[in-house]
Amino acid sequence: MSSTPITTVTVAGGTGGLGFHIVDALLSDGSFKVKVLRRLPKTANEKAELLASKGAEIIYADYNQHDDLVKALSGTDALISAASPAVAKHESDFDALQMPLLNAAKAAGVRRFIPSEWGVETKPGDHPLTDTKAAFREKVEQSGLEYTRIACGLFAEYLGWCGFDVKNKTAKFYVDPDTTVAVTCMSDIGKYAAESLKLEACRNASIKVAGSRYSLKEILKLFEEATGSKWKFTVDEGVRHRYANQIDPIPSPIEVFIATLSASASFENIDNDKFSFSPRPLVDDIAVLVQQASV
Repeated sequence: MSSTPITTVTVAGGTGGLGFHIVDALLSDGSFKVKVLRRLPKTANEKAELLASKGAEIIYADYNQHDDLVKALSGTDALISAASPAVAKHESDFDALQMPLLNAAKAAGVRRFIPSEWGVETKPGDHPLTDTKAAFREKVEQSGLEYTRIACGLFAEYLGWCGFDVKNKTAKFYVDPDTTVAVTCMSDIGKYAAESLKLEACRNASIKVAGSRYSLKEILKLFEEATGSKWKFTVDEGVRHRYANQIDPIPSPIEVFIATLSASASFENIDNDKFSFSPRPLVDDIAVLVQQASV
């Protein structure tokens, strides 16, 4: 590794849900010159304005124009992709969504690339989206650039989407409720991303971090304690089997994706000890979710 530290960091998708937290963590760290890469055409964006007020430079490029992207990334030491799969029209498009970034980064002399993974550890064939991410990961590793892959389990802010319904005091599990899952809030994911740029252990490595590790049943209990209510829950462990074999009732693609995430977020070994901070307790995130549901 070069003795020259990473000083200039560009975040693609830096005004998105997770990207905003990554940029904010980089700015709070104080060690980096931070740029936020946005797509042309230029549009007003409150998050971009807020990040700019904190010291981020907002830059624009046409992702379909290689030379434009190369110019935008000139002088960047590390490129972090916070591109969202929601931007892709189809799961298989997510690879194509990030390839222009990787190609331009290499041409611009960027040293390190952090791809948009930020999730769970999956096996080939688990889900089209995670398969696409794995395929792109291989391209990053073969690119000649340094890389860091950061897996963080489920996002605490999206536990409602993962089956915990605060308003109705119900939960739906797609795997055994005793399954242990890693859960991390987005502000801590941002901190892990920022600090990874300083750590030799994170160069050309896959890092697994977790804000906390609980069984789904234990998380349900935390929700019950936060709401002061007894919740009802259901279990449907056959979602992925029925979907793969088209057996009625055929689950929705969203249900299959949630089942995949739930089954793949059980990190046995985590790398939290490589980092200097203690992550936010899950009870704090659950308190926020409960408060939001009451508004």
